[in-house]
Amino acid sequence: MNVPHEERPDRNVRATGAAPALETILPKLGPLVREKVVVEDRTYFIARPEHSDRLLEQPAVFAAHEADDYVPYWADLWPAARMLAKALLQESWTPGTEALEVGCGLGLPGIVALSCGLKVTFSDYDPCALHFAAENARLNGFESFRTLQLDWRQPPAEWQAPIILASDLVYELRNVPPLVGFIKQVLAPGGVCLLTDQDRIPSHALRQALDEERLPYSTRLLRAGEPGGRRLRGTLYRISRLD
Repeated sequence: MNVPHEERPDRNVRATGAAPALETILPKLGPLVREKVVVEDRTYFIARPEHSDRLLEQPAVFAAHEADDYVPYWADLWPAARMLAKALLQESWTPGTEALEVGCGLGLPGIVALSCGLKVTFSDYDPCALHFAAENARLNGFESFRTLQLDWRQPPAEWQAPIILASDLVYELRNVPPLVGFIKQVLAPGGVCLLTDQDRIPSHALRQALDEERLPYSTRLLRAGEPGGRRLRGTLYRISRLD
């Protein structure tokens, strides 16, 4: 993947957008919960804010919401992230291949990708999400990775990645065109994008947009959920770029 050079592998390599500042929000997140996440036969640990619903009470987050309908979904571990983590362990990967996780949130899929030997860049619009993704990667014993503040509605023209990972980004219809545009621009020829969705209403628009942009894809049913809880259904999209 072509990205600007950065000596510290876990440092933010480029900032875009106007998400709430890390130093403003982080001290107000309150207690953290450390959750054990079992994926196939492997165990990972994810730390997250205990009261994610209180984030919108913070003035900086509320201001971002008012300006751009921003909602801090990053602070929860969503079923589609568990689905993508499961799918990653079912693939055969070439160690050392670059992978970009888009909208990484707490970072579970990227951490699973690290455990598969991939070189991972965690990206998200919100620097708080990047902080948690990096801390969670370290919590699971990984030190070599990158973080990148990225608004995928404005993809940098010079970047290409052989692997793109995305989970639960198709939660609003307005997200579909820029997300598919991002995949078409950033996915390297011959590369693969693994995207999981909880079969939300905009999924039909996703399939239509992929067809219109001539991005071949296949789908597979997946289920995931918390241990002892309800297992939810979703879809894995395996998207290719041939040219």
